[in-house]
Amino acid sequence: MEERDIIILGSGPAGLTAALYAARADLKPLVLKGIDAGGQLMLTTEVENFPGFPDAVLGPELMEKMEKQAARFDAELLHQEATRVDFSSRPFGVWAGDQEWRARTAVIATGATAKMLGLESERRLLGHGVSTCATCDGFFFRGMELLVIGGGDSALEEALFLTRFATKVTIIHRRDQFRASKIMRDRAVAHEMIGIIWDSVVDEVLGDGQVAGARLRNLKTGGLTDVPAGGVFVAIGHTPNTGLFEGQVELEGGYIVVQEPTTRTSVEGVFAAGDVVDFNYRQAITAAGMGCRAAMDAERFLEAEGH
Repeated sequence: MEERDIIILGSGPAGLTAALYAARADLKPLVLKGIDAGGQLMLTTEVENFPGFPDAVLGPELMEKMEKQAARFDAELLHQEATRVDFSSRPFGVWAGDQEWRARTAVIATGATAKMLGLESERRLLGHGVSTCATCDGFFFRGMELLVIGGGDSALEEALFLTRFATKVTIIHRRDQFRASKIMRDRAVAHEMIGIIWDSVVDEVLGDGQVAGARLRNLKTGGLTDVPAGGVFVAIGHTPNTGLFEGQVELEGGYIVVQEPTTRTSVEGVFAAGDVVDFNYRQAITAAGMGCRAAMDAERFLEAEGH
């Protein structure tokens, strides 16, 4: 079985930046891109906040450029998803179905998945008025009335952020009080541009080709109400894609724990980067920066071993 210096799991900004740095360090990385290759940016239309693109860039186009750049330096990219790993001893074992590889180091960059409402209309209008990231997309909704779904800190943060662009922001929450921290609750409730609809869920996102509003169902009365809006921001949390690594590396709340300021995990030789670690910033640029750090950490680790 051929031993690789480094295997990278995931192909979002963190994974592809790690691949670029590892490839330029002549580590000949193998990247298992995963089924959702490209990560969450594949669901984003225009990206205006990634440095170097003054006229914006489509999310899928940005990921394609990152992939080409890594491949230019001989990173090997396979459209396969790791189905099993064994980090109990080195070289580590990584499997995709029946295929098996061995690795001296590994970088986990499998990202996170935004939790969705599970509606057909939401899926159909994703990127056409339905968004999971106010920081990424808020700018495109200037002068519109917007809806934010959720009741935690992240939902209230999104709502407050969106008041910079919207004419009105309405928070839709399924309960009769927020579960967010007191400071966030107080800010949201006191803000003159934020309205709140309690005890309600979204039954359907309205619009043909572009969001026009949402049909809300009151959980106490069962009554339906159509609320017009130019955008719907779903902010009910993220799920880190770490199921594969349970019992392999230390996790906290589903996220991989790293030894800051490095990207080292609880297993020597295994590093992690991007949204699989970061539940705070969750931006393409911060994920890319972490991917760079992970590749450099892996390179130094191998160097210390004489590789």
